[in-house]
Amino acid sequence: MNLARELERGLEGLRLALAPAACERLVRYVLLIEKWNRSYNLTAVRDPREMLARHLLDCLAIVPWVKGPAVLDLGSGAGLPGVPLALALPDLRVTLLDASAKRCAFLRQVVIELGMRNAGVVRARAEAWDTPERFDLVVSRAVTRLRELVRLAGRLPARDGGIGTMKGPYPHAELAALPEGWELAEAVPLEVPGLDSERHWIRLTRRGERG
Repeated sequence: MNLARELERGLEGLRLALAPAACERLVRYVLLIEKWNRSYNLTAVRDPREMLARHLLDCLAIVPWVKGPAVLDLGSGAGLPGVPLALALPDLRVTLLDASAKRCAFLRQVVIELGMRNAGVVRARAEAWDTPERFDLVVSRAVTRLRELVRLAGRLPARDGGIGTMKGPYPHAELAALPEGWELAEAVPLEVPGLDSERHWIRLTRRGERG
């Protein structure tokens, strides 16, 4: 199993060029998930090659649409999408937010082992997190419904910032049920190498602040 070659092919499919050092750390990240998964149950996916497609490439597919410099990964879990984004885009400042002590322990180890100077870990529940910081982008794979994502994260984007997430089929019903004051700013169909399922990048902004 050559994960480095699999990643190279995946990046070619995404038309995404990354520095060799970033690619090396992305492979090490997958292996860290595999190692810690045995005890911490970070993901139901056990095979590193499957992790590469379903997690890593899925997150990297949104790189062209990520706006920084300050990005919050809300409900980071195993670090998805925050860790791949931080490794691919070193000019970002990424905060990995999760309520689980075990997951945060894993994320802190990832930050240390991969030398991620542009990432930090916060253990807190999103709805209770008291922070003065506001983010250019709040992104999440953990929250399934857009309305709930806005409820949890709506106070956290900067004035011209937004909330982003990856969805499967285009979420017509969820967009129709957005809370008052929020609107769709961007919807991009994604083609993820190794995945046959339909994927979309969805970004929301406060009404009148579409960027």
